[in-house]
Amino acid sequence: MEALLGHISLFGHGIAAVFFGALSIWQFQRKVERTDKHIWLIIATTLTSMWALSISVEGYLSPITRFTESLRNFGWLAFMFILLRAGEGRNEPKTVNVIYVALAFVLIGQIVVDSLVPILSGNPRLEDVTLYTSTVMRMIFSVGALVLVHNLYSISAPETRWGIRLPMASLAAIWTFDLNLFTITYLTQQIPYELHAMRGALIAIIAPILLLASIRNREWKLELSRRVAFRSLSLVAIGSYLLMMVVIATGLQFIGGDYARLAQISFLFVTSIGALLLLPSGRFRAWLKVKLAKNFFQHRYDYRTEWIRFTDTIGRPGSDSAPFHERVIKAIADITESPGGILLMPDDSGQLVLQSRWNWSSIHVPARACTSRTISFFEETNHIVEFDALRAGKDDKCDLTAIPRWMTWDEETWVGVPLVHFDRLAGLVLLARPRINRTLDWEDLDMLRVVGRQVASYLAESRSQESLSEAQRFDEFNRRMAFIMHDIKNLVSQLSLLAGNAKRHADNPEFQADMIETLQDSAGKMNSLLERLSQHNKANSEEPKPVKVRALIQAIVEKKRLLHKIESTQVEDVSVLADPVRVDQILGHLIQNAIDASAEESPISINAHCRDLSVAIEVRDRGTGMSNEFIRNQLFKPFASSKQGGFGIGVYEARELARAMNGRLEVESKEGVGSRFTLTLPLVVQLPEENLADERAA
Repeated sequence: MEALLGHISLFGHGIAAVFFGALSIWQFQRKVERTDKHIWLIIATTLTSMWALSISVEGYLSPITRFTESLRNFGWLAFMFILLRAGEGRNEPKTVNVIYVALAFVLIGQIVVDSLVPILSGNPRLEDVTLYTSTVMRMIFSVGALVLVHNLYSISAPETRWGIRLPMASLAAIWTFDLNLFTITYLTQQIPYELHAMRGALIAIIAPILLLASIRNREWKLELSRRVAFRSLSLVAIGSYLLMMVVIATGLQFIGGDYARLAQISFLFVTSIGALLLLPSGRFRAWLKVKLAKNFFQHRYDYRTEWIRFTDTIGRPGSDSAPFHERVIKAIADITESPGGILLMPDDSGQLVLQSRWNWSSIHVPARACTSRTISFFEETNHIVEFDALRAGKDDKCDLTAIPRWMTWDEETWVGVPLVHFDRLAGLVLLARPRINRTLDWEDLDMLRVVGRQVASYLAESRSQESLSEAQRFDEFNRRMAFIMHDIKNLVSQLSLLAGNAKRHADNPEFQADMIETLQDSAGKMNSLLERLSQHNKANSEEPKPVKVRALIQAIVEKKRLLHKIESTQVEDVSVLADPVRVDQILGHLIQNAIDASAEESPISINAHCRDLSVAIEVRDRGTGMSNEFIRNQLFKPFASSKQGGFGIGVYEARELARAMNGRLEVESKEGVGSRFTLTLPLVVQLPEENLADERAA
């Protein structure tokens, strides 16, 4: 059996030596441009021929065979490295280069260890340690070489990947066979003669495959992918970890002693527990990713991957996806691995207010979330605020008057990213501190600026869509009004004709009957029109003038008392500067909404009191209430109503009427508790002479 295996090994490796030698000569004689790729391919095939020849002559355990095997591996490793460096569009990270260098050192160490085997042949114990070390180093190289083969194939351009498929498959076959050979040798502690004998036949088969790939003579274009690099590095790390455990455990066994077995078990237990604790840890993974990006990559971000993730997050369809403004925060936070954030946006009065949160409920945001300088500062500078540097006094570019105190008070506030669109601030995103705290570098800042501008355009587009939608609904409302005006015109014509005929036929009983029927029909049509118009007719406005608040409220209470129970217990006898018709219309809207939201037995209160130089008229109910989201996003929007069949114009119209009188309308509400609307109007301040004249008149 051994003789047969010897002949198979002899002829197999001999044929392989001839084939690879012929391939080297053919490559050398080809009339093609001599590039580094061609030169190193010739060197690799020549070294492979020398290795196969040395096995045929000296056998597979001789020192010269081990030496030529290391040279063969070095040749193919160099060929792959040159192929990688010659790839078009190359911008490879340091990770890939580190793997090549590490494997080169493994080969050097392998040559050194192999050279010690003859020297230590007189000491069986040291000789065994040397042979085991050599076997382990060959296993390490095989694992690393397979990772690099996979890496090189994966990063090639899809349209040219077929051109390197055969060479990569050939190298993968060589090193897969080697890995199995040395793994079996290590585990069984015996030489697998059968595998050594079949090794030559495998190498001989690979030579024609490489010849076919060379005949194709295609350019091998490469384009690196960070994801592939990370996966490759992960495979190397896992393989190195397992091999390290095996080597150290074996070393402890050779050291011997009474506690060698206990030391082996303890080491394996500790390393396994350490891996189980560290690998699932989010903090450890975040730390590892930061260190890898900092030390192994020329760029922190894979821009293609980040852009795809960003667009997927922003544009994720479906009813189960998060609201748009939450997706905006998440898209920016994911870039820096921030665990949460908030979005501030300008309201109709030009003040920043809280628009949305994502995974950050602990931060307290006041109703007015900015200073008078905040919006103008970010519009002028587009400055990204690092709050740690700001707290330490190291941010010279930041205007301290533009940053509200509540932002710096919360230690979790990490970064502020302005969203500027055509020199207008569309919003401000505050990011929470990530698991691994770090400072932003130039690449982070550039990335956040680009993403901030993109997000700002999305927000501007969203607002434009809302404005367009409102305009379309106004157009629809105006279209309805056109039909109503047509009906009113018909009614006016009908009543005008009736009035003209009444002068001539008023004494005719039949005409009187017809006139009554016509008036009833017209009244019915008018009532129908009033129902369709609801409360949206505006009376003619007057110039603001002093109006007694108490008298005005009493009149309104008297008109509404038959509809619902209304209480008015605290009304100060003051005057406001306003249009009484508009005030009556505003309070009519608010009281009617309170009635609609309240149960029949639940009273509504209306009171008034002074507040600095203004008068606050409060309409309070204990009805269904409204959510903060509805108040913030829909309450003051036209055609947005929480009532069935409501136009949603009442509160919007009330606010606009209040603004026209230099007043304002505020709202506080809680679901299930009730609402309070406050109309604030300018107070009429009377001079002492005017007060005295009023008393004399009284």
